[in-house]
Amino acid sequence: MTSRPGIEAPDHRGRTGLDQAGRGLDRNPDVRVRDVELTSQGWHVLRRTTFDYRRRDGRWEAQQRETYDRGNGAVVLPYDTGRGRVLLTRQFRYPAYVNDHPDGMLVEAAAGLLDADDPATAIRRESAEELGVTLGPLTHVLDAYMSPGSVTERLHFFAAPYTPADRTGTGGGLEEDGEDIEVLELPFVEALAMTRDGRIIDGKTILLLQWAALDGPFAPAAGGR
Repeated sequence: MTSRPGIEAPDHRGRTGLDQAGRGLDRNPDVRVRDVELTSQGWHVLRRTTFDYRRRDGRWEAQQRETYDRGNGAVVLPYDTGRGRVLLTRQFRYPAYVNDHPDGMLVEAAAGLLDADDPATAIRRESAEELGVTLGPLTHVLDAYMSPGSVTERLHFFAAPYTPADRTGTGGGLEEDGEDIEVLELPFVEALAMTRDGRIIDGKTILLLQWAALDGPFAPAAGGR
């Protein structure tokens, strides 16, 4: 039998056993995983899983779901309460462009995949690469599944203070990864207004900006402006 890349043989990223994810799950007695197929593997992995699901009325039925596994990630909102500013990015996002966004240029909070790092280490790395900033103490805001119907990713949300002196690099991302990121330093009140008028349409960024206004550094109780 020929060894299949990503299953018995290493794929281009050195991975094997990609068809094993989910096979041993037993935390939910109403779900019994029967089969996992590897349908596509590029940088990330698409799987089709067949499982039995016990409905609320007690009946079992067979179901299939496709899951896109890109790993977990982290996102951060750097803020400067003294000057009333936040650091964001602008970059081209083809999936948004092909789905009716006018030009695909999205304003977002800096984010990235964890790879082999813990969330705090990963977001400090991404902040240095994308924003050119050395973050102050991190506040863990929350964790969330952003598209749980199809994407496995769990996103770790952070906020962190910065000052002009902490902007120690140019940012812009890694050219070898195809990144071409513009760094935006915006008044917080303008960034929040952008979530209302459609200039910011990225979910993770909207969530962080609203948190900052309601419970974070710019909340009235925090003395924010």
